[in-house]
Amino acid sequence: MTILQRDDEIKVLLERTRTIAVVGLSDNPARDSYQVARYLMDHDYVIYPVNPRITSFMGLTSYPSLEMIRQPVDLVDVFRRPEHLPALVESALRIEAKGVWTQLGVSHPAAAARAASAGLAVVMDRCIMVEHSRLVL
Repeated sequence: MTILQRDDEIKVLLERTRTIAVVGLSDNPARDSYQVARYLMDHDYVIYPVNPRITSFMGLTSYPSLEMIRQPVDLVDVFRRPEHLPALVESALRIEAKGVWTQLGVSHPAAAARAASAGLAVVMDRCIMVEHSRLVL
């Protein structure tokens, strides 16, 4: 795939995606990750919470790592600091995810290049909730 920047490319990714692993998901309603995951659930995406510090999110089991998820994952949505992205890209590749998305303020050019060169769709430094409401609704 490639690093997606055009609206039409991002729209297609969001329309084709059904399952999203949300890495760094918080069970605190005041956190952005909570609000985004809830929004995605409200818009019929299947969410897999990934955070070793919580056991569940809105009734869903939270996984300590991407590799612990036993169902197919279309997109890995990352709410972690940029220095964690290289390892998360490798995990996304191991679980055969189709893409990696990082939230506003989270960018790592080398990790993006690695993911894209391995065939993943990549969106960096954008809020998936904002882009979905702008492009899909």
